[in-house]
Amino acid sequence: MTQLNLTLLVIFLSPMISILATPVEPSSLTRHKNSQTIMTYIESSCNGTLYPNLCIRCLARYAKSTINGPQHLAQYALSVSLSRAVHTRGYLLKVAKELKGNKREYPIVKDCVNQITDSVDQLSQAMKELRRLNQRGSTIDDDMLWHISNVETWVSTALTDASACVYSFPGHRMSKRMAAIKVKAMNVAEVTSNSLFLFHKYASRYRKAEAITTKKP
Repeated sequence: MTQLNLTLLVIFLSPMISILATPVEPSSLTRHKNSQTIMTYIESSCNGTLYPNLCIRCLARYAKSTINGPQHLAQYALSVSLSRAVHTRGYLLKVAKELKGNKREYPIVKDCVNQITDSVDQLSQAMKELRRLNQRGSTIDDDMLWHISNVETWVSTALTDASACVYSFPGHRMSKRMAAIKVKAMNVAEVTSNSLFLFHKYASRYRKAEAITTKKP
């Protein structure tokens, strides 16, 4: 009887021993921890933006990527802004063709197409300038500050253009299509606002360092 009980105990414990003995892949654990850390960093960085929830949702896809601080975060945020602007421009061009002949709605959509197209151009220039900035390394000089100022100017202008599109729509009595366009344009403005904030945060450390250097005798 004792031997039978011992046999049954071994049979019962064998699957548990097997599970406990199975090694956990270290790289999998590391990736999980890194993703959690990066996600926490994204959330804390987005808290200062005007649209933190939108900021977190847009950047969450990069939680498994390499983010080595505000530089990468600003780059990813600008990439999101440009992508949204390009997508919205394509949608507006399609709607504008369908609305030709509509004397009330077509002019509004046409103006909006021009404004979002300007946003696309400005954000594209900002991305190119940011790449040049990243290639320079960490040397702080007038040339670096000039690149930073260019990025800020272009992103700020892109935000102004997208916001102008939003404000061109009436606040009431809109068709469903016009309301949908306004929402898309507003989304471009909001993600661009967030990306501008995150770039300001990235650039601020260089401006502070430059200010300290300038004060030195």
